[in-house]
Amino acid sequence: MLKLGVNIDHVATLREARYRGRGFGEPDAAEAAKICEAAGAYGITAHLREDRRHILDRDVWKLREVVKRLNLEMANTPEIISIALKLKPDIVCLVPEHRLEVTTEGGLDVAGHEKSLAETCKKMKDAGIDVSLFIAPDEKQIEASARVGSQYIELHTGQFAEAFLEKKLPPGSDGAGLPELQRLISAAKQAHALGLGVNAGHGLNYENLPTLFSVPHMEELNIGHSIVSHAVFVGMKTAVTEMLHLMKGYKG
Repeated sequence: MLKLGVNIDHVATLREARYRGRGFGEPDAAEAAKICEAAGAYGITAHLREDRRHILDRDVWKLREVVKRLNLEMANTPEIISIALKLKPDIVCLVPEHRLEVTTEGGLDVAGHEKSLAETCKKMKDAGIDVSLFIAPDEKQIEASARVGSQYIELHTGQFAEAFLEKKLPPGSDGAGLPELQRLISAAKQAHALGLGVNAGHGLNYENLPTLFSVPHMEELNIGHSIVSHAVFVGMKTAVTEMLHLMKGYKG
Protein backbone atom coordinates (compact mmCIF):
# COMPACT_ATOMS: atom_id res chain seq x y z
CA MET A 1 0.00 0.00 0.00
CA LEU A 2 1.36 3.40 -1.00
CA LYS A 3 2.05 5.58 2.05
CA LEU A 4 1.59 9.33 2.44
CA GLY A 5 4.02 11.65 4.16
CA VAL A 6 2.51 15.11 4.56
CA ASN A 7 4.96 17.98 4.38
CA ILE A 8 3.76 20.69 6.76
CA ASP A 9 6.37 23.35 5.90
CA HIS A 10 3.78 25.73 4.47
CA VAL A 11 1.67 25.64 7.59
CA ALA A 12 4.71 27.27 9.20
CA THR A 13 5.09 29.57 6.17
CA LEU A 14 1.63 30.97 6.91
CA ARG A 15 2.50 31.48 10.56
CA GLU A 16 5.80 33.19 9.78
CA ALA A 17 4.06 35.62 7.39
CA ARG A 18 2.49 37.23 10.46
CA TYR A 19 4.52 36.17 13.51
CA ARG A 20 8.15 35.96 12.35
CA GLY A 21 10.60 36.42 15.22
CA ARG A 22 7.94 36.42 17.91
CA GLY A 23 8.33 32.91 19.32
CA PHE A 24 4.66 32.04 18.95
CA GLY A 25 1.83 32.31 16.45
CA GLU A 26 -0.75 30.50 14.42
CA PRO A 27 -1.34 28.17 12.68
CA ASP A 28 0.60 25.67 14.75
CA ALA A 29 2.61 23.16 12.69
CA ALA A 30 2.43 20.44 15.34
CA GLU A 31 -1.36 20.69 15.57
CA ALA A 32 -1.58 20.42 11.80
CA ALA A 33 0.65 17.35 11.94
CA LYS A 34 -1.61 15.65 14.47
CA ILE A 35 -4.64 16.25 12.25
CA CYS A 36 -2.78 14.75 9.28
CA GLU A 37 -1.86 11.63 11.21
CA ALA A 38 -5.39 11.26 12.57
CA ALA A 39 -6.67 11.45 8.98
CA GLY A 40 -4.44 8.53 7.99
CA ALA A 41 -1.08 10.00 6.97
CA TYR A 42 1.78 7.55 7.46
CA GLY A 43 4.19 10.24 8.54
CA ILE A 44 5.00 13.93 8.77
CA THR A 45 7.74 15.67 6.80
CA ALA A 46 9.34 18.97 7.80
CA HIS A 47 12.32 20.77 6.27
CA LEU A 48 14.52 22.58 8.79
CA ARG A 49 16.24 24.92 6.37
CA GLU A 50 19.44 26.74 7.28
CA ASP A 51 17.69 30.10 6.89
CA ARG A 52 14.72 28.93 9.04
CA ARG A 53 12.27 30.49 6.58
CA HIS A 54 9.35 28.37 7.77
CA ILE A 55 9.97 25.40 10.07
CA LEU A 56 11.90 26.49 13.17
CA ASP A 57 13.91 24.56 15.73
CA ARG A 58 11.06 24.66 18.21
CA ASP A 59 8.79 23.12 15.59
CA VAL A 60 10.90 20.03 15.03
CA TRP A 61 11.27 19.36 18.73
CA LYS A 62 7.51 19.68 19.23
CA LEU A 63 6.91 17.45 16.22
CA ARG A 64 9.24 14.81 17.64
CA GLU A 65 7.07 14.78 20.77
CA VAL A 66 3.69 14.48 19.09
CA VAL A 67 3.98 12.57 15.79
CA LYS A 68 4.44 8.86 15.28
CA ARG A 69 6.84 9.09 12.34
CA LEU A 70 8.95 12.14 11.59
CA ASN A 71 10.86 12.67 8.35
CA LEU A 72 13.33 15.54 8.67
CA GLU A 73 14.34 17.09 5.36
CA MET A 74 17.76 18.66 5.73
CA ALA A 75 20.90 19.89 4.05
CA ASN A 76 24.13 17.96 4.56
CA THR A 77 25.68 20.61 6.79
CA PRO A 78 27.36 20.29 10.22
CA GLU A 79 24.77 22.38 12.09
CA ILE A 80 21.74 20.51 10.77
CA ILE A 81 23.45 17.11 11.06
CA SER A 82 24.13 17.86 14.74
CA ILE A 83 20.49 18.79 15.33
CA ALA A 84 19.28 15.64 13.57
CA LEU A 85 21.49 13.38 15.67
CA LYS A 86 20.04 14.90 18.84
CA LEU A 87 16.46 15.02 17.54
CA LYS A 88 16.49 11.44 16.27
CA PRO A 89 13.76 11.60 13.63
CA ASP A 90 12.70 8.25 12.20
CA ILE A 91 14.22 9.14 8.85
CA VAL A 92 16.11 12.05 7.31
CA CYS A 93 15.91 13.09 3.69
CA LEU A 94 19.05 14.85 2.54
CA VAL A 95 18.29 17.59 0.02
CA PRO A 96 20.25 20.32 -1.79
CA GLU A 97 19.61 23.77 -0.41
CA HIS A 98 20.21 27.25 -1.82
CA ARG A 99 19.33 30.45 0.00
CA LEU A 100 17.78 32.24 -2.98
CA GLU A 101 15.52 29.40 -4.16
CA VAL A 102 11.80 29.56 -3.50
CA THR A 103 11.63 25.78 -3.04
CA THR A 104 14.05 22.92 -3.60
CA GLU A 105 14.98 23.30 -7.26
CA GLY A 106 16.83 20.10 -8.11
CA GLY A 107 18.12 16.80 -6.88
CA LEU A 108 21.12 16.17 -4.67
CA ASP A 109 24.43 15.62 -6.46
CA VAL A 110 25.26 12.37 -4.72
CA ALA A 111 27.85 11.32 -7.31
CA GLY A 112 29.78 14.54 -6.75
CA HIS A 113 29.74 14.34 -2.94
CA GLU A 114 30.02 10.65 -2.18
CA LYS A 115 32.56 10.95 0.63
CA SER A 116 30.67 13.48 2.75
CA LEU A 117 27.32 11.80 2.13
CA ALA A 118 28.71 8.39 3.05
CA GLU A 119 29.98 9.87 6.31
CA THR A 120 26.57 11.35 7.08
CA CYS A 121 24.77 8.12 6.19
CA LYS A 122 27.01 6.23 8.61
CA LYS A 123 26.39 8.74 11.41
CA MET A 124 22.64 8.45 10.93
CA LYS A 125 22.73 4.66 10.70
CA ASP A 126 24.78 4.46 13.92
CA ALA A 127 22.11 6.65 15.58
CA GLY A 128 19.30 4.39 14.35
CA ILE A 129 18.04 6.89 11.77
CA ASP A 130 17.17 5.84 8.22
CA VAL A 131 18.42 7.96 5.32
CA SER A 132 16.76 8.95 2.07
CA LEU A 133 18.46 10.97 -0.66
CA PHE A 134 16.40 13.41 -2.74
CA ILE A 135 17.66 12.89 -6.27
CA ALA A 136 16.78 13.42 -9.90
CA PRO A 137 15.84 10.27 -11.83
CA ASP A 138 19.39 9.86 -13.08
CA GLU A 139 21.30 6.59 -13.43
CA LYS A 140 24.56 7.94 -11.98
CA GLN A 141 22.86 9.45 -8.95
CA ILE A 142 21.00 6.23 -8.19
CA GLU A 143 24.18 4.16 -8.39
CA ALA A 144 25.94 6.64 -6.10
CA SER A 145 23.03 6.55 -3.64
CA ALA A 146 23.45 2.81 -3.27
CA ARG A 147 27.20 3.18 -2.75
CA VAL A 148 26.98 5.77 0.03
CA GLY A 149 24.73 3.60 2.17
CA SER A 150 21.30 5.22 2.09
CA GLN A 151 18.26 3.02 2.60
CA TYR A 152 15.97 5.04 0.33
CA ILE A 153 15.92 7.48 -2.51
CA GLU A 154 13.22 10.08 -3.02
CA LEU A 155 12.75 10.72 -6.70
CA HIS A 156 12.39 14.40 -7.57
CA THR A 157 9.10 14.61 -9.46
CA GLY A 158 9.32 18.34 -10.18
CA GLN A 159 10.11 18.04 -13.89
CA PHE A 160 7.28 15.55 -14.30
CA ALA A 161 4.86 17.93 -12.56
CA GLU A 162 5.95 20.85 -14.73
CA ALA A 163 5.62 18.80 -17.93
CA PHE A 164 2.14 17.64 -16.89
CA LEU A 165 1.12 21.27 -16.43
CA GLU A 166 2.75 22.58 -19.61
CA LYS A 167 1.20 19.90 -21.80
CA LYS A 168 -2.19 20.49 -20.15
CA LEU A 169 -2.74 16.78 -19.61
CA PRO A 170 -6.15 15.90 -18.20
CA PRO A 171 -6.39 14.38 -14.71
CA GLY A 172 -6.00 10.62 -14.99
CA SER A 173 -3.91 10.78 -18.16
CA ASP A 174 -1.59 7.79 -18.59
CA GLY A 175 1.25 10.15 -19.53
CA ALA A 176 2.13 8.12 -22.61
CA GLY A 177 4.96 9.76 -24.49
CA LEU A 178 5.96 11.95 -21.54
CA PRO A 179 9.79 11.63 -21.26
CA GLU A 180 9.80 12.91 -17.68
CA LEU A 181 7.52 10.05 -16.64
CA GLN A 182 9.60 7.46 -18.49
CA ARG A 183 12.73 8.64 -16.65
CA LEU A 184 10.97 8.14 -13.32
CA ILE A 185 9.88 4.64 -14.34
CA SER A 186 13.42 3.66 -15.33
CA ALA A 187 14.89 5.19 -12.18
CA ALA A 188 12.47 3.34 -9.90
CA LYS A 189 13.27 0.03 -11.56
CA GLN A 190 17.01 0.65 -11.25
CA ALA A 191 16.80 1.71 -7.61
CA HIS A 192 14.66 -1.29 -6.70
CA ALA A 193 17.15 -3.63 -8.39
CA LEU A 194 19.93 -2.09 -6.28
CA GLY A 195 18.00 -2.72 -3.07
CA LEU A 196 16.94 0.88 -2.44
CA GLY A 197 13.47 1.81 -1.24
CA VAL A 198 11.74 4.21 -3.62
CA ASN A 199 9.90 7.31 -2.43
CA ALA A 200 8.87 10.30 -4.52
CA GLY A 201 7.83 13.91 -4.15
CA HIS A 202 7.84 17.52 -5.36
CA GLY A 203 5.06 19.24 -7.24
CA LEU A 204 2.60 16.37 -6.83
CA ASN A 205 -1.06 17.31 -6.60
CA TYR A 206 -4.58 15.96 -6.94
CA GLU A 207 -4.53 16.22 -10.75
CA ASN A 208 -1.13 14.77 -11.72
CA LEU A 209 -0.91 12.05 -9.08
CA PRO A 210 -2.82 9.30 -10.96
CA THR A 211 -0.43 9.71 -13.92
CA LEU A 212 2.53 9.03 -11.62
CA PHE A 213 1.07 5.62 -10.84
CA SER A 214 2.88 4.22 -13.89
CA VAL A 215 6.06 4.37 -11.78
CA PRO A 216 6.66 0.99 -10.09
CA HIS A 217 8.02 0.09 -6.65
CA MET A 218 7.04 3.35 -4.91
CA GLU A 219 6.63 3.05 -1.15
CA GLU A 220 5.91 6.59 0.01
CA LEU A 221 4.94 9.94 -1.47
CA ASN A 222 5.85 13.17 0.29
CA ILE A 223 3.32 15.86 -0.58
CA GLY A 224 2.99 19.28 1.01
CA HIS A 225 1.98 22.39 -0.86
CA SER A 226 -1.04 20.96 -2.69
CA ILE A 227 -2.45 19.48 0.51
CA VAL A 228 -1.92 22.65 2.55
CA SER A 229 -3.36 24.89 -0.17
CA HIS A 230 -6.39 22.61 -0.60
CA ALA A 231 -6.84 22.62 3.17
CA VAL A 232 -7.43 26.38 3.04
CA PHE A 233 -10.78 25.58 1.41
CA VAL A 234 -11.75 22.18 2.79
CA GLY A 235 -9.78 21.75 6.00
CA MET A 236 -6.67 19.67 6.68
CA LYS A 237 -8.48 16.45 7.54
CA THR A 238 -10.47 16.46 4.30
CA ALA A 239 -7.46 17.46 2.20
CA VAL A 240 -5.46 14.50 3.54
CA THR A 241 -8.39 12.11 3.22
CA GLU A 242 -8.94 13.07 -0.41
CA MET A 243 -5.26 12.56 -1.23
CA LEU A 244 -5.28 9.16 0.45
CA HIS A 245 -8.36 8.19 -1.53
CA LEU A 246 -6.51 9.01 -4.77
CA MET A 247 -3.50 6.98 -3.65
CA LYS A 248 -5.61 3.83 -3.33
CA GLY A 249 -5.43 3.62 -7.11
CA TYR A 250 -1.74 2.75 -7.06
CA LYS A 251 -1.02 -0.90 -7.87
CA GLY A 252 2.76 -0.78 -7.47
